Amino acid sequence: MEYLKAFAVGGLICVIGQILIDKTKLTSARILVLFVVVGCILGGLGWYEKLADFAGAGANVPLPGFGNLLAKGVKEEIDSVGALGILTGGIKAGAGGIAAAIVSAFAAAVIFRPKEK
Repeated sequence: MEYLKAFAVGGLICVIGQILIDKTKLTSARILVLFVVVGCILGGLGWYEKLADFAGAGANVPLPGFGNLLAKGVKEEIDSVGALGILTGGIKAGAGGIAAAIVSAFAAAVIFRPKEK
């Protein structure tokens, strides 16, 4: 049942993104930023946690999950170090994923030797 919930919620997030692409003039980059911002807002309000508890990876892996991670990191860092946590919390919380993305992108560039167009 966990897989079905994850598939349904992750798929719904993708459907929303596809509808935004098809029915609006928003660029893909703006839609991606919108998803992260919505995840931050819902995470800051404490609502995204409930969705993540229900859907697991179906809610944590897509872009709103990254926004939730940033909001969660800021909240935790504010509790531990104060107002400085506004600047450092999101970076600390997302550092592992960001580092993995950079290393993966570098490895892909080395292996496949991209060429400029």
